[in-house]
Amino acid sequence: MTRSTALLAIMCTVAGAVAAGCATPAADATPEPGRYATVNGLEMYYEVHGPESGRPLVLLHGAFSGIDVDFAGLLPELARNRRVIAVEQQAHGHTADIDRPLRVEHMADDTAALLDQLGVAEADVLGYSMGAGVALEMGLQRPELVHKLVLVSPSYDNNSTHAGLMEGLQDFRAEMLHGTPFHDYYLRAAPRPDDFPILVEKKKEMDRHYPNHSPSAVQGLAAPVLLVAGDSDIIRNDYLVGFFGLLGGNVVGDAVGLPASRLAILPGTTHLTVPHSPELRTIVPAFLDAPAAT
Repeated sequence: MTRSTALLAIMCTVAGAVAAGCATPAADATPEPGRYATVNGLEMYYEVHGPESGRPLVLLHGAFSGIDVDFAGLLPELARNRRVIAVEQQAHGHTADIDRPLRVEHMADDTAALLDQLGVAEADVLGYSMGAGVALEMGLQRPELVHKLVLVSPSYDNNSTHAGLMEGLQDFRAEMLHGTPFHDYYLRAAPRPDDFPILVEKKKEMDRHYPNHSPSAVQGLAAPVLLVAGDSDIIRNDYLVGFFGLLGGNVVGDAVGLPASRLAILPGTTHLTVPHSPELRTIVPAFLDAPAAT
């Protein structure tokens, strides 16, 4: 696949998602008033939903996105019986940019620092796409903080996507997202709405410095992991199966027992539709509520 065709494929997916309304929050959605915390030079926006008791679940959105765009359907279901802390990262949504490059490592540090401020000693963490990279980084760097991980459309190195796709996205331009839920949300939420082209350029630069973890680092994760992707995701299915194997999967469960980690590849699902899949409302709570393997 050439750069141009990879980019065209992504844009067709965006257009299809918009047409289907899968990435558009409900018009009458009224999330709790947000809060801000001063974290590593950021005024970081976050929301807290659900009961105060119990282990919290942290939600981490994807690139160019925010809480409402990625989690408008899933968040209320998860918050029925658990505390949910939803975060918006540097330069995304309500959190203004600062004079610092976008890095997955910075976002992981920011999120962990926020949880420290909130007095959270241990949390489950669900991240989608870019947010999955942030969640994985937290699991590797702050294992004492992370109880379980849900990684939606994840990668641990630079070999996860279909050939040519990431190279094609280096030709991406801000106006290609005009009229999509991502740009519409940014215009509504961002403290400086005119900064959207800066976000696009900083995200492209971030993609050239994405974490590239070794298989042994993944094998050393302390937290059980639920891997989720669409069967037509930008993340290759064979890559997800290999990822699962590093986490103790790909075994004969009837003979040796089920691994602590799990894999779900959702049928008829793309990268942009996977966080809106109704299946997540069942499989995520089931994984989080399952007793730890002995």
